[in-house]
Amino acid sequence: MWIGKEDSQLGRDLSARAGTDSTRFELKIDPSEIPDLVGRYCRKLDDPALEAGSRIKGGEFSRANLKIIFKWKTNGRGIRRLCANTDEQIVDALQLATRAKTERSAIAVLVGLYGVAVPVASAILTAIDPERYTIIDFRALEALGVRVPTPSIDFYLEYIACCRDLASRYGVSLRDLDRALWQWSKERGRSG
Repeated sequence: MWIGKEDSQLGRDLSARAGTDSTRFELKIDPSEIPDLVGRYCRKLDDPALEAGSRIKGGEFSRANLKIIFKWKTNGRGIRRLCANTDEQIVDALQLATRAKTERSAIAVLVGLYGVAVPVASAILTAIDPERYTIIDFRALEALGVRVPTPSIDFYLEYIACCRDLASRYGVSLRDLDRALWQWSKERGRSG
């Protein structure tokens, strides 16, 4: 569940919807700071990945596009594992993920690729459809008061429900909410 500073009932409602009460998300950011945090985020870092995601959404299911997004999320760490997938596997996974009707299915098919865990899968989906998905990583989770070593698919689904609610509540896009969460953590000095 997530608990906003002003509304803990909503957190209980989200928890019930996600089928778990084991997680407590608590926004650590003063909501009035979100626009300033977004403004300090270096958006040009996103551009190549979002462009690659747009190409994937348009039907260009290439290894090159996937590698751009993978490097954006991981700074290149683990790229050899990703390269162990065949072109056919990559095309198939990207096609299935972009056509999936549910978030669970989209994440699950991408996690089936060698070298892709939930955080990278969330980045791939965010690059493809930033209005529907958001990235899960230690920085965003820190800004929500949570530490999870390896998020599961179920955890991601709970997380994205929380993020969608926060974005709606504070009148920002999912992408800008993620930028604010990431920037807040970065400014606090945690490296990774």
